[in-house]
Amino acid sequence: MHEHSLIANLLSRVDTIAHEQSATRVVGISVWIGALAHISAAHFREHFEDGSRGSLAEGARLDIEMSDDTDHPQAQDILLRSIEVT
Repeated sequence: MHEHSLIANLLSRVDTIAHEQSATRVVGISVWIGALAHISAAHFREHFEDGSRGSLAEGARLDIEMSDDTDHPQAQDILLRSIEVT
């Protein structure tokens, strides 16, 4: 269930930003996944699609950048880089 909590946290941040911008829909999300985050891009995408059902981010384009730098200070993290809203 680790993935579920990661996605729930991400979607909560996306929802907050979307509401702050009076958005009706999130059309794109960009994330950075650290080398030690222990999740592949495909697995993240699958969990994102499941977790975003019924939210403003359902169906949003998901751009994922995977890091291979295990020495990066945020190598264990998943970072929200940007969102695109309408």
